[in-house]
Amino acid sequence: MKSKFLAVARNYATQGEDHDMVLKHGQWQRAVQSYLATISFVDDHVGRLLDALDRSEHADNTLVVLWGDHGWHLGEKQHWRKHALWETTTRTTLIVATPEGLGRGQQSERLVSLIDLYPTLLELCGVPEREGLDGQSLVPLLQDPQRVWPRPVLTTFGFQNHAVRTERWRYIRYVDGGEELYDHDNDPKEWHNLASEPQHAAVIAELQRALPEENRR
Repeated sequence: MKSKFLAVARNYATQGEDHDMVLKHGQWQRAVQSYLATISFVDDHVGRLLDALDRSEHADNTLVVLWGDHGWHLGEKQHWRKHALWETTTRTTLIVATPEGLGRGQQSERLVSLIDLYPTLLELCGVPEREGLDGQSLVPLLQDPQRVWPRPVLTTFGFQNHAVRTERWRYIRYVDGGEELYDHDNDPKEWHNLASEPQHAAVIAELQRALPEENRR
């Protein structure tokens, strides 16, 4: 598995090859256990915070938004931490709760970006819209979590390293011209890179339209 994507992923490991070190010292199970323990600890304190909000005078006029900044590899694809453009490292939690109960108890499978949070909060708070934003308000999805939402999501890591995600596809292009294409309908774990297969050229061309027209360091 020697390729550009491993080079990008491993370039930010402070001790070099994280995966080799985990295997050498037999720490895989303990590392996963420790990570899950931190999640449980945070979940517990989120619950305490929400319980306190429910008991306060602000319970009926407070918007609650819960999100994380990235996913985290725990040995998948011989990688640890974040610093990659695959599904595991670019997917995160996003929960929105409004006093009006928009979409309460419902889950949407539509793809959105964290840059959508700002315009969403503007609309929910009744603040005038701002021009020039890349994000898009998610209020329509809160009103109807199953509505059609064809907008692709772009993730950038480093200079000219981009991933484009739609409900079916993930396309990655690196600064050196390397490419990856994954079909999430048939390969949700992203093990089979389809970028070099001619029958997917049209799919790649369509996804490339979502890449930035200008890149800056």
